[in-house]
Amino acid sequence: MQEKKFQKNNESFVCKNCGKLTTAHPSSSRDHCMYCLYSLHVDINPGDRLNNCQGLLKPVGLRSKNGKEQIVYKCEKCSKTTFCIIAPDDDREEVVKLGSLRWQE
Repeated sequence: MQEKKFQKNNESFVCKNCGKLTTAHPSSSRDHCMYCLYSLHVDINPGDRLNNCQGLLKPVGLRSKNGKEQIVYKCEKCSKTTFCIIAPDDDREEVVKLGSLRWQE
C-alpha cells in the first residue's frame, strides 16, 4: 500500500458553493471554504489536484482522529466520503453546527 503524499497547495479561490473569496490558509494548505466549509473533490492525494470528479464536497459532520478535529465530506457527484482538518480561521458557527452531526465510522 502506497502512503499518501501531501503536496502543499495554498491558494485563494472563489467558493463554488457560496461565491465568497476564500483566502490562503494561515499555516498549511487551503482545501475548503472558510465560510460555508464546502470543498471540491479535486485531490487524489492531498494537494495534488489530480481528481477528475470535481464534484462539490458537502460538509456532513465532524470526527476526531489522532487528536485533530476533521470535517467529514460527502461528494455530491460521486458519493465518496473524505476528511479534512478544521482550519483555525474557519467560521466557528458553521463548525459548531457540524459538531451536532458527529460522524460514526
